[in-house]
Amino acid sequence: MLSPDDPDPRVRPLIHTVQLGDVTPQPWKNGGGSTRELLAWPAADSWLLRVSVAHIGRDGPFSAFPGVDRWFAVLEGAGVALTLGTDQVQLTGESQPLAFDGALAPDCTLTSGDTHDLNLMVLRVRAQGAMTRAVIGVERRAASRIRAVYTQEPAELHSADAAPLALPAGTLAWSSNARGVVWRLEAGDPAARAWWIEVQPREETP
Repeated sequence: MLSPDDPDPRVRPLIHTVQLGDVTPQPWKNGGGSTRELLAWPAADSWLLRVSVAHIGRDGPFSAFPGVDRWFAVLEGAGVALTLGTDQVQLTGESQPLAFDGALAPDCTLTSGDTHDLNLMVLRVRAQGAMTRAVIGVERRAASRIRAVYTQEPAELHSADAAPLALPAGTLAWSSNARGVVWRLEAGDPAARAWWIEVQPREETP
């Protein structure tokens, strides 16, 4: 009998891909940047999770998202400083993703010029999530039903009983039925940067 964390061998998780260059940027109302929405699940107008890449062109506050857990990682540029209450956090392209309460709406100060940044938002009452740096060549088994990986550089996604999936730079690969499935990233550059995303709907938490 399968445990709740084991994949059903009769079902191969469908992996979807979205390339950043195929998504039209949406300008911010304050004129400070734009957002490319890569994933809003299960629907754009009623999402449980949202993954996007933002272009930040000038200093300013983030929008407030009460009831939302957020993760933020720098993809390109020198980095940013985010002010959360009395704390200021410096982030660069080598930093681990920063998790914070979306209601805090931190002030953002650019270190030196524009940045592009990866964002995960999870509606707290409906799901719990995480975003972490991926390590090239290391297998990762998901404990969550929904998982994704965003690659900043070209890579290949390997999973059991499936051919490797080529991921061009700036690609999000995701599945809504991946609990217990082992994924592994391979890349010609061992320093290639990528981020795992895992989200578990609360009503389905074992």
